[in-house]
Amino acid sequence: RPAPQRRDPRRGRTEGAMADGLDWRFSHVVAEKEEGDVTEADILSTVEFDGTGENIAVGDKGGRILVFTSQGNPSFHTRGGGASTVRDLDYRPQIEFQSHEPEFDYLKSLEIEERINKIKWLGGRNRTQMLLSTNDKTIKLWKIHEKKAKSLSFSSSEECRRTGGRALRLPRLTSGEHTITNTSRRVFANGHAYHINSISLNSDGETFISSDDLRVNLWNLEINDQSFNIVDIKPANLEELTEVITSSEFHPFHCNIFMYSSSKGTVKLADMRDAALCDHHSKLFEEPEDPSSAKSFFSEIVSSISDIKFSRDGRYFLSRDYLTVKVWDLNMEKRPLCSIPVHEQLRPKLCDLYENDFIFDKFECSFSHDNGHFLTGSYNNYFHVFDTRGRSDACFEASRVIPKKKLFKKQKDIIRKAPEDINVETFDFRKKVLHTAWHPSMNLCAVAAANMLFFYTAS
Repeated sequence: RPAPQRRDPRRGRTEGAMADGLDWRFSHVVAEKEEGDVTEADILSTVEFDGTGENIAVGDKGGRILVFTSQGNPSFHTRGGGASTVRDLDYRPQIEFQSHEPEFDYLKSLEIEERINKIKWLGGRNRTQMLLSTNDKTIKLWKIHEKKAKSLSFSSSEECRRTGGRALRLPRLTSGEHTITNTSRRVFANGHAYHINSISLNSDGETFISSDDLRVNLWNLEINDQSFNIVDIKPANLEELTEVITSSEFHPFHCNIFMYSSSKGTVKLADMRDAALCDHHSKLFEEPEDPSSAKSFFSEIVSSISDIKFSRDGRYFLSRDYLTVKVWDLNMEKRPLCSIPVHEQLRPKLCDLYENDFIFDKFECSFSHDNGHFLTGSYNNYFHVFDTRGRSDACFEASRVIPKKKLFKKQKDIIRKAPEDINVETFDFRKKVLHTAWHPSMNLCAVAAANMLFFYTAS
């Protein structure tokens, strides 16, 4: 339950659960290169925790995957006479490998970028991890495991001299240290004619879905040469096309339920028990139009949903468009529980953003482990942490510049911005937080900004 609200007389605004319930602190940052050496291929394009939170994988525009593993123990910090437990985790690089290479489609004369669009973890066993990664066209299943290095050696020259050179030099197989390596298990190719925007694992552990602009396909993890099409919105005449699919996700518990979003700002819930082809949705979530608001050229662009996420319990879900984040109840289709403005201050600048293509940026969102808060990014390397009732907004800047003031021992304060203190005129729109992830069992967030991955903890 969110903490009771408290009005701050100094600022004249309401402080909610985020201000009173969670004290956010900068933990650490990982970056492979310094800012001056960063290229376009080094920009991070996706972030994903595994089911335990012990590992986190990031993909970049160069087709590489980097896996970080946590090292650390629970630590106790005391503030205001009360003790709270905080997992002080330090994520260290475990393995880096090339997942996708640039390709060329000769039939369509189209270049296929190596950029990693999505990463999804599968359940592992015995120190073995499995993950799915995809670029615009091809999905790959990777196995990450320990391997004992072995080398071949022969008897030494000293033994030969001792026997007058008559000794037979026999080869010896010696074992070395354990190393982490990756192995490609399966390649799921030729399933999409358009760019893949999402992949999502099913709770049955056997299947997953992938979606592009017009179709959603169902795959079996053991079968890589065929998939089953479950949603197809492609009209007979492409000139009649009015919307495209932007994201899709399976329900966390019910293996027959999934949802997908569209560029019209709607989210459709489908049940695979109703029909083999789920073109006819079971539920349609759409916010009613405000008759007082005038439509403009940019209305449809900013209403396009860039990301959808189920809550951990499967009762609620988030939908993120360019200007807002909406919290929905699966049992209420008519309107969202709350609609929270994130970029309302950018509305007067939509024309400039359109001319520079920033209006097409796709921001992601993430639910907290207890479903009480959620996380999403913004420009100028800002990111927001909201409570699910929309009562509080804590805005922070992902930056290496840390104030000297310290709230906890061995921990550093973070740069916090009140929403009314943000000046849009000073925004650097090239600096943006598009990809975020929340730890599955604790208040730890991962935020990707350019080639850097920032970690923040709260107690």
